Amino acid sequence: MEVYLDNSATTRCFPEAAELMKQIMCEDYGNPSSLHRKGVQAENHLRTAKETIAKILKVNEKELLFTSGGTESDNLALIGVAHANCRRGKHLITTSIEHPAILQTMKYLEEEGYRVTYLPVDEKGCIRLEDLQRAITGETILVSIMYTNNEVGSQQPIAQAGALIKKMNPQILFHVDAVQGFGKARIYPKRMNIDMLSVSGHKIHGPKGVGFLYVDSHVKLKPIIFGGGQQGGMRSGTENVPGIAGIAKAAQIMYDNYDQDIEKLYDLKKCFIEGVKKIDRVIVNGPDCMDGAPHIVSVSFSGVRSEVLLHSLEDKGIYVSAGSACSAHKPQPSATLMAMGVPKDLLSSTIRFSFSVFTTMEEINYTLETLYDIIPMLRKYTRK
Repeated sequence: MEVYLDNSATTRCFPEAAELMKQIMCEDYGNPSSLHRKGVQAENHLRTAKETIAKILKVNEKELLFTSGGTESDNLALIGVAHANCRRGKHLITTSIEHPAILQTMKYLEEEGYRVTYLPVDEKGCIRLEDLQRAITGETILVSIMYTNNEVGSQQPIAQAGALIKKMNPQILFHVDAVQGFGKARIYPKRMNIDMLSVSGHKIHGPKGVGFLYVDSHVKLKPIIFGGGQQGGMRSGTENVPGIAGIAKAAQIMYDNYDQDIEKLYDLKKCFIEGVKKIDRVIVNGPDCMDGAPHIVSVSFSGVRSEVLLHSLEDKGIYVSAGSACSAHKPQPSATLMAMGVPKDLLSSTIRFSFSVFTTMEEINYTLETLYDIIPMLRKYTRK
């Protein structure tokens, strides 16, 4: 049996999205900037994609910019806002458990002379609103908080944070990295006081290499890519029409089946957590089952190195992650787990299991039975 439980790293593409992309690549392959029929066909696909996503988010389709993925969306939001609003202030706020696409961009902006406050989190991986309130100053121009943490599945109080920010200063812009949240939560930027929202295609059963950034019409933003002036000059480069159509089709499928799929994911998560807790000396990191995201479970197996367990599971056809796949080739302690206060001896013994709409209860049970077999064996041979 092959069991893929690394869906926070990437997901299997929906067949409907892949078929649409194939049609565009092989038949409707025109450049959307071309004036002839082929170009108009391509442009129509872009328009349909914008309409689909705008309807899901309840925003204006003119407020969507298509990018190469979540990382570019995050970079455009942070750097674009910082450069466009630096006269108002140079103070930025984020959290200590953000994705590297946020944290590394913040470091870059610090080198440019901006001051960044990194909010701490509690043992469940959530910020405290009082910390956010204390951090805001008259110099603050941007707050960036992820919707769902990619390692432990903690969900931040985004709506409450948005309301707090706007109450303290309506001019402060609020960016949300929703790469792990979109498709797993109902997100309405206008209602939640979100000015910018980053999304990636391959996390929602769409293609790799495409994402989008929602930018509220009132936001002042400077481009970070220059060229032919596509997308109103905010993101130059010929639009990735197959990818854009693919992410929109995947988003549509995710939200068309939202209620039943989320219920199924929580059922899988609950079963897995209950089962894994039967193993001795195991800690489930992050929020309680129903408080966190429906698809992510972080588990520390005391006395077993995560890389050894990962490959032992791989030998049984089970694919998981030893932390975030975005930095998995650089073995180092998880900044998220350290920020949550996870004991040092467990930092190198943690595995992330992440589910999708394709995951079955049979696969969950097979994974649990495999863990019951191999954990005692691996502990037996672990060096003291």
